[in-house]
Amino acid sequence: QVQLVESGGGSVQPGGSLSVSCAASGSFFSIMAWYRQAPGKERELVAAITSSGTTNYADSVKGRFTISRDNAKNTVYLQMNSLKPEDTAVYYCKAQTTFHANYWGQGTQVTVSS
Repeated sequence: QVQLVESGGGSVQPGGSLSVSCAASGSFFSIMAWYRQAPGKERELVAAITSSGTTNYADSVKGRFTISRDNAKNTVYLQMNSLKPEDTAVYYCKAQTTFHANYWGQGTQVTVSS
């Protein structure tokens, strides 16, 4: 049974930093990613990473966010620096198997506000 458990997030002032993590179990995941959804907006890709470490970022977070993963722990991390109010959203972890089955975490709130 596949399970994704997210942790981290919270509230921070603009310019601050936060991190989120997602521990996956039940399968091998070729791609792990973070998405976010702000109120009234569609869910969007923030960053993704393959099992070999290739990364991809949304233009809006390049240079500020860093995605990483620990394959031994089946865990993906997102370090968020220089946060802006527009980064406020629920952040979701997504894990994709080699057979292209997708699994989602429960979401964790990130709020950037002064």
